[in-house]
Parts: sequence; structure tokens; C-alpha cells
Amino acid sequence: MFQRRQFLMSSAAGAAAAISAFKASAKGLAFDVEPRGTTGILERLPRLDLESAQDFMTGYRVFINGPLNRAAIARAESILKANGLTAETPMSMADTIKLMAPDPEMMLYIHNWENTQRAMWATVQHEAHKNADAYTEEMDRAMKAGPGTIELDARLEPPAYTKHEIHIQPGGYVGDPFAGYIYLHGQNVVFTGGNFQDKAQVSLAGAVPTPASGKVRRVLEQGCSIGQLTMALKLRFPEAEVWGDDVAAPMLRYGQVLAVDRGIDVHFVQQLSEKSKFPNNHFDIVTNNLVFHEVTTEGARGIIAEAFRTLRPGGVFYPIDLFTGSPKPKTAYQQFKAWQDYRWNAEIWRMEYTALDMPEEMRKVGFIVNEKGPPARGGTDRNIMGTKPA
Repeated sequence: MFQRRQFLMSSAAGAAAAISAFKASAKGLAFDVEPRGTTGILERLPRLDLESAQDFMTGYRVFINGPLNRAAIARAESILKANGLTAETPMSMADTIKLMAPDPEMMLYIHNWENTQRAMWATVQHEAHKNADAYTEEMDRAMKAGPGTIELDARLEPPAYTKHEIHIQPGGYVGDPFAGYIYLHGQNVVFTGGNFQDKAQVSLAGAVPTPASGKVRRVLEQGCSIGQLTMALKLRFPEAEVWGDDVAAPMLRYGQVLAVDRGIDVHFVQQLSEKSKFPNNHFDIVTNNLVFHEVTTEGARGIIAEAFRTLRPGGVFYPIDLFTGSPKPKTAYQQFKAWQDYRWNAEIWRMEYTALDMPEEMRKVGFIVNEKGPPARGGTDRNIMGTKPA
């Protein structure tokens, strides 16, 4: 089985560690569901027609994000000019929407973007449900396998704010038992084919700063979904105990499938990141990726507070999100795009996040904040980071 696997990562050391782990954990994986094998670490879709459909949507997404987006920008500038305004004219969100939303060219862009998003999810969801027994067995058996562990909480009732269909993924993260399968293949379209080998997560893991002492014994990823960054962190810090928590059991169950299949020793726990079970002063590093724009302001404050509580003195908090390394929307078109995300992509907490003062919220709980930390996301030259006073 593992002769087919080549762990293609940007980090040669990470790849070597992963391949070694794969070989060490080869026994007991007869339950692994791979009808068409893998390409590197990516399990191929079960049928060629599905793969072709996703490939088409990936290519179309490139067109939407490129030429169609540029056409929308040009149209937005024309609308502003016709109203005696420029791209830099200060405008409220309400005024921006009033000007641009009725325009057919602007809405053509949104229509194409949204329907591609819906199609990429639906294609995989339909296939997962057709093969429900096999995929359920795969997840059930992975629950009992290692390396690593998974702990689910049957008594945990996900809060209402977590139950919407985030990114218009059908069922969201908590409402479909195969949410992890759906998410993995859908996000490959979102990344326009550039993340088949978890390249983005490996890059983010490489950007995470370490405490001044250099000691990294325990690491936590809050809101880890299917654990791609969690596993990348383990490859970066192979001697550390690495944890990922999330409220969504379906995502964690699939994350465990991936971790067992790859032989990566990480630990998953189902809980609210803002109400974790971890002890005080426990972790050397706490990080997260694209979590804050998915939660309420109250949830965001709780997540920050938990990061502070569970970090040891001198530990580092490194949140990665839309505005932790980029300016908030300023131009009219940037505001229009934020509204698009909120209105058409089920990012229902996007406006709350846009209004959140992350550095100030981090200072409130006691962090020493560096607003020009090492950059994480592409296209940025900085990232907010916090240090717990020693």
C-alpha cells in the first residue's frame, strides 16, 4: 500500500518524517477506503467522472477568481465614477451594497462564484452518502487505531452559532456525518488545485513562531476541523505532543482517519475552543487557522481567553485569519467582497469579525501583543502574535 504513497510536501524534512511514520504504522489499515488509490497523500475521488467534475470546477474557479473578478473590479470602478466617487472614497457598507448589489454584472460574478461553491460540495456529498456504510466503518475503525488518539463528547451540544452551513457546505461541519470527506475535496476546489498535499497547512505550520526559550513540548490548534494544520504542526515539531480541538465530531472523525492513514501521532478532542478541558499553563504554542471569522464576538473573546489560560508563561499565541496579517476592507470593492462572503457564502459572523479589534482583545486578557509578527498567509508581511508574560 505504502509503495504508492509519496508524501509531497514543501518541507523535505516533513516529508521524510511522514514517510517514516507511514511505514511504521502500515499494519491494521485494511479498513482504509481508497477505491482509486492516492496521489501523494491525497485520496483520489472514487470515480473518474467525479474527479473530472471537480477538476472542471477547479478550472472554472480559476477563471472566476481571475478574469471575472478583474471584470467585477472594473465594473465597480465604473459604478463609482458614474456616481462621482473613486475607489478610495470612504463609504459605509450600506452605501456600497446599495450602489453595487443591483448591478447585473456585479451579480453575475457572485452568481458564478456561489454556484461553483455549491456544486463542488454537492458532488462529493452525494458520493459519500451513496457509500455511507464503507465510510462509516472507516471512521469507526480509525477511532480505535493509532498512532494518536481521539476523544469525542456525546454529551456536547454544539451551540446554535456552529450549526449554520458554513461556506454553504451542505449540513455544515456538525450536521452531516461525512462533513470531513466533503470538506477535504471541496477545499481543493477553493484552493484552485494548489493544496492537494496540504501545502498551505505545511506553510502555515512553518510560519508559527516558537517561544523565546525555544522549548516546544506541547502544541494546540484550536478549531482544527479535519486536522491538516494539526498534522503539519506535528511534522514541524516531531518531539512535541500536538493536539487539535473542534466542536464538530464529523470533522474530527475524518481527521482521525487521515492521521491514522498517514501514521501521524496527533490527538483530537471534541470540545468548544472557548471552553476547553486543558489545564492551566499547559501549552508552549497555541495557534488556529481561519477560526475567528467563523464565530461570534463572544466566542472569539472566549477563544482568546482560553489561549491565554492554557499557555504557559512565555508561551506564544499565533492566530491566523483574514485580518491577522492583512488590512481590513477599505475600498468600496473590498467592502462589497466582504458583504458577498457574509450574504452568499454563509459567513454569518463575518461582519462581527470585521469589527473585532483583535490586538485589543488579546491585550485585555493579558497578552503582550506584537502586531508585526512573522507573516503567515500569502501576500502579507506580518501577523499578530501574543506572548503570555513570563
